[in-house]
Amino acid sequence: MLEVSILLPAILNGLTTGAIYALIALGLTLIYGVLHIINFAHGSLLMLALYGVFFLHSLFGIDPYFALPVAALALFGIGYGLQRFVIGQASHGKDENILLVTLGLSVIIENLALYLWRSDTRTIETPYSFDVVDFGVAFIAVPKVVAFIGALIVAGLLWLLMARTDLGRAIRALAKERQGAKLVGINVEHIFAMSFGIGCACLGIAACLLLPSFYVSPQVGHAFVLVAFTVVVLGGMGSFIGALLGGLIIGVTESIGGLFLGESLGQLGIFLIFIIVLLFRPTGLLGQKA
Repeated sequence: MLEVSILLPAILNGLTTGAIYALIALGLTLIYGVLHIINFAHGSLLMLALYGVFFLHSLFGIDPYFALPVAALALFGIGYGLQRFVIGQASHGKDENILLVTLGLSVIIENLALYLWRSDTRTIETPYSFDVVDFGVAFIAVPKVVAFIGALIVAGLLWLLMARTDLGRAIRALAKERQGAKLVGINVEHIFAMSFGIGCACLGIAACLLLPSFYVSPQVGHAFVLVAFTVVVLGGMGSFIGALLGGLIIGVTESIGGLFLGESLGQLGIFLIFIIVLLFRPTGLLGQKA
């Protein structure tokens, strides 16, 4: 049996790691969970965001946290343009075509990044990169604490957007009945693009919060995209609070699994928890029946 002095730090580290997973999953929740678009380019777009934040820091000396508005707006514009002028046009409204288009975009973006920046792993160093916060039972890196708080804030803001704004009501209407949304005057193409753009903006925010304690390479998105899809389904389709809760559970499970099974096998616990939850609650933790 593990001692409490070992278990508690693992849980705290797992919560901060889970918050990072939740940050990646929040945008996917909007795109995949609400609008039912399977975006296989999600990891590649995260990689682009990370490179953008990296070059803002290395070329212009902009701190990743101060780059947050720039990264969020840039990824929103990229996401809006991709959905409005590439994915929407090429898919002709068919779900199977959307899957193939986003998969193709992922391959193109990753290979373009590999051509431009090679396969080198790059990191940045900030004055607070190695600072820690003493929680009594564990020392947690400052960037991980900031990412944890950021995940809470972003999840709350997205919930408010969906529940309290006209845009959120239009998105929810479109998610439930596309034809009905058209009949009441909602611009379906614009709302789809706005949703995709907001989901990508979350990746820009995640990149700013992630880079002080992580790295960037053309393949970095692979480390997150499968876990992000798992978090979305585990938390409940379309639930931002569920995605946050699911991310935290996955992070803690991975951390504790790493203690028992080793770092390389720690992710086995993720999929075990995933299967157990869906056996007893097929809609996910906070999902609702259609």
